[in-house]
Amino acid sequence: MATSRRPDVLVIGAGVIGLSTAVRLADAGLSVQIRAARPPQETTSASAGASWGPYELTDERVLHWSEQTRLTLEKIAEDPTAGVRLVRGLEVAPFPLEPPACVRDLSDFELCTPDELPPGYVNGWRYTSPLVNMPTYLEYLTERLIGQGGDIEIGTIGSFKELAGAAEVLVNCTGLGARYLVPDDQVYPTRGQLVVVDNPGIETFFQDWAEHEDMTYILPHGNHVVLGGSATPGSEDLTPDPARAAAIVERCAAVEPLLRDAPIRRIMVGLRPSRPSVRIERDQVDGTVLIHNYGHGGSGLALSWGCADEVLALSELA
Repeated sequence: MATSRRPDVLVIGAGVIGLSTAVRLADAGLSVQIRAARPPQETTSASAGASWGPYELTDERVLHWSEQTRLTLEKIAEDPTAGVRLVRGLEVAPFPLEPPACVRDLSDFELCTPDELPPGYVNGWRYTSPLVNMPTYLEYLTERLIGQGGDIEIGTIGSFKELAGAAEVLVNCTGLGARYLVPDDQVYPTRGQLVVVDNPGIETFFQDWAEHEDMTYILPHGNHVVLGGSATPGSEDLTPDPARAAAIVERCAAVEPLLRDAPIRRIMVGLRPSRPSVRIERDQVDGTVLIHNYGHGGSGLALSWGCADEVLALSELA
C-alpha cells in the first residue's frame, strides 16, 4: 500500500540495483518507494547466477564499489534466510592473467600450482566469495524495504518527466530501459544463458575467464547448481537455445564429471544491461533531482551496494 505523503525518494526499477539502492536509502532514514514495470522476481536479476565479482567492466571506480558490496554481502550472509552464502572456490584463466585486484587482498586468497588446474587452463587462484540465490535474495530485499515502510508499485512510465515532483529525488535504476527513458544509446543488451541442475554433491564454485562469448562457471546453491554461461552482445533473443545449453553442461562436466548426468531443472535466459561504463550521476528533470544508476552489465550484484552508497551521497538527503 502506498504511503499517503510524497516520499523522499522514488526509485525507478526493481532489479537488484533498484532494490539495493532503495534499501540503502531507507536504511538512512529516508521514505522510499519503488516504481517498476515488473516485480523483482520477473526482472533480469532473478535469472542471474549469481556470484560476487565485477564482470567485463574497466571503470576505475569498480574496485571500491565491489569491495563495499562484498563487505555488505558478507554481513547479510549471517542471515540464513537471505539467500547469501560464503563459498570457497576456484577461478581460472586459459591465458596468462594477473588475479583481479578485488580478490588479491582477500584473507584466504591463494594462487594455484599448475597441477591443481583443470586441463586447458594456465593459471588460477582460490578464494571465498558470496554466492547468491537471486530469487531468495530479491525476496529478502523486498521484505527488508517493506519492513522500513517502503513499497513497490508496478507500473510503466513513458518518460521521467511524468514523475517530476513525485518525490524530492528520483533514482533511475531502469537497466536496459535507460536506452529509451534517458535516452542513452550507449546502453545495449548482452544475452546470457544458464542451466540449473540438481546438485550431485558440489560444494565449491568454479569460474573461468573466457576470451569469447562462452564462459564456464559452476555455482552451487544448496540442492541445485547454476551452470554457465554465455554473453552475446546485442542479442535480445530470450528463447532458450538447447544446443547452447548442452554445450554449457558439457563444459561444466569436463571440469566436474559429477555434473554430466545431473537432472536439468530449467534453462534461463536474461539480458544484461551493458554499457561501456556504469553511469552514476546527478541530473535534473523539470526541477526535480534525478540520479542515474545504470549500465552495470553482468556486474549488477557485484556492484550493487557500493553504487547504492554513491546514490545516497549524491542525493544529499542524509
